[in-house]
Amino acid sequence: MSILSLPQPYLLFLGDAVDERDAKTAMGLRDWAGDRCVGEFALPGVTVTTGLPRLTPAAARARGAQALVIGVAPAGGIVQPSWIPALLDALRAGLDLVSGMHTRLDDVPVLRSAALELGRRLIDVRKPRQTFPVGTGRRRSGRRLLTVGTDCALGKKYTALGLVRAFEQRGVSATFRATGQTGVMISGSGVVIDSVVADFIAGAAEALTPDAAADHWDVVEGQGSLFHPAYSGVSLGLLHGTQPDVIVMCHEAGRKSVHGLPDFDLPGLREAIDVTLTLARRTNPGVRCAGVSLNTVTLSVEAANALLEQHSIELGMPCADPIRGGARFDELVTECLRG
Repeated sequence: MSILSLPQPYLLFLGDAVDERDAKTAMGLRDWAGDRCVGEFALPGVTVTTGLPRLTPAAARARGAQALVIGVAPAGGIVQPSWIPALLDALRAGLDLVSGMHTRLDDVPVLRSAALELGRRLIDVRKPRQTFPVGTGRRRSGRRLLTVGTDCALGKKYTALGLVRAFEQRGVSATFRATGQTGVMISGSGVVIDSVVADFIAGAAEALTPDAAADHWDVVEGQGSLFHPAYSGVSLGLLHGTQPDVIVMCHEAGRKSVHGLPDFDLPGLREAIDVTLTLARRTNPGVRCAGVSLNTVTLSVEAANALLEQHSIELGMPCADPIRGGARFDELVTECLRG
């Protein structure tokens, strides 16, 4: 697996984000690598915030920052023209640039020229560092868990990271396997799976989760959704390639339609679980769903607990919010590890 060596600490760039979900890279780094983030930087008028100090690149550099990380992930992953002056300011302040965008920083002429002139690095996390074979479907030793979802951008990464932490607290050997740019920036290794050519996604997922000790768990960060008209292909390749023994279905309370595509309704949780298990059995007939991870960030404690209880009764399995934790999450962890 390719191990990245990224310049740290980070200044998190929020660009012109209007929604926290558009800044999920910055939010993920704040929550899971906060000790490596000195602050945030955004275009004028942006109200989305990580809660970290808002700094200019020069001020961040004075506080020890080594790189500006593009912390937004707009549809299509394109570096926006409106960002270029801010990115140039970061280079001039002495910061390298780190990006998980589909647009390669080195393919932006003005950034390439400035970096060369100033002796700064342009680091594209999505740039492939190895090639992969096609998937084989061969069963591998060890245990695997994949977080899946009814939609994109609703908590698959947070669920995977939370489960790894909980497994380790119970003395269980576990590894977080990153499949997206934010996860790779947090862990320092992984495969940005949607940068892999479609024919090799399953093979990349197999390489990400190799043979392991019988009691070791690879907890894989899911991507996209089987129910998303744009991103279902990467989700299916990841599902078949990881051959999960266990899936955890992720959903956001109150979300009714596909993020960014309001004409497409989301499936119910039972339908989502059944469809996912049917497809997963192609490479692991013994796969099971341990429960549901429900993002309840928009709900009060009382409303969240009531909804978690309702789903748990209706589905006959644990339903928890990993961020809230508590007894419900403990129950989900226990069910994941069962058998």
